[in-house]
Amino acid sequence: MVVNMMVLAAGLLAILMGAKTFTNGIEWLGKRLNLSEGAVGSVLAAVGTAMPETMVPIIAILFGPAGSAHEVGIGAILGAPFMLSTLAFGVVGVSKMYYCRGDGSSCIDVKRSILMRDLKYFIFFYALAVSAAFIHIYAYKVLVAAILCLGYCYYVKKTLGDGDNLGEMELDPLYFWKKGGDPPLPALLGQIATGIVLIVVGATYFVGALDSLAASMMLPVLLLSLVITPVATELPEKINSVIWIKGGKDTLAMGNITGAMVFQSTIIPIIGILFTPWALSTLAALSAGLALLSSLTILLIVKKQKELKASVMFFPVAIYGIFLLLVMTMIF
Repeated sequence: MVVNMMVLAAGLLAILMGAKTFTNGIEWLGKRLNLSEGAVGSVLAAVGTAMPETMVPIIAILFGPAGSAHEVGIGAILGAPFMLSTLAFGVVGVSKMYYCRGDGSSCIDVKRSILMRDLKYFIFFYALAVSAAFIHIYAYKVLVAAILCLGYCYYVKKTLGDGDNLGEMELDPLYFWKKGGDPPLPALLGQIATGIVLIVVGATYFVGALDSLAASMMLPVLLLSLVITPVATELPEKINSVIWIKGGKDTLAMGNITGAMVFQSTIIPIIGILFTPWALSTLAALSAGLALLSSLTILLIVKKQKELKASVMFFPVAIYGIFLLLVMTMIF
């Protein structure tokens, strides 16, 4: 127990250091490539920080034994978007209220077109992926997988030019280049790679220690894959977003989360759809439905109010709380 707690702390520290290193490097890469906020937050940062939770279902489904491993993989696939659309949204709201409490700001200063676009893509593609679990025709599953793949490629193309140009932003110096001026590409890429390695290694040890603790407490496998593991593996997105909120870069903060949601609702479900029976248990289907409800709630509020208030982000947290209560009731 003590060793697992020490490993948890070490893993969390590695994730924190990796997130700080990664966000600084990815900002400079976006500036060097003359990319927009949408491209950096919703694509580069989102895919980079999605690696820990991406590896869980891949390893479980492709290399683990059939049965419980498939159950873990499916739970991880569905658990990641659920955590992002509930708890991660709440983290952004709380961070905004905390860091901006002195200036009276109550709104998350995110570019509305980027937020609305990401949420619409997520709702459509995630609903399509979930539908493949209820239509037991293999040809339909293959068609859905193809649409998800092509859909994400289209999303990336649409995202590349959305938002303000990072070249116009004032950035902190690159940690790996203290000589002043624009850093060279090798130093920049080296820092991003270092950040990703720290995040992946930290998340791997963190999840491993968390799994051991959960097993010692005899918690159900699906509860672990739907609740415990995603909370841990989504830490990079949450920490990145807190860092960007603190720096006043709200579009990057939200884009990191919503972009990861789009990635997790398109590319990752393909593995489950094609390589597992893709049959959802009651808990798995419930988490998927609540993820869609949370995203739709934020979408409709922003559409009506034309802004995103930090306090609104407590609705997704409440949805997560409802899920947790239902899970505890069903299992215990």
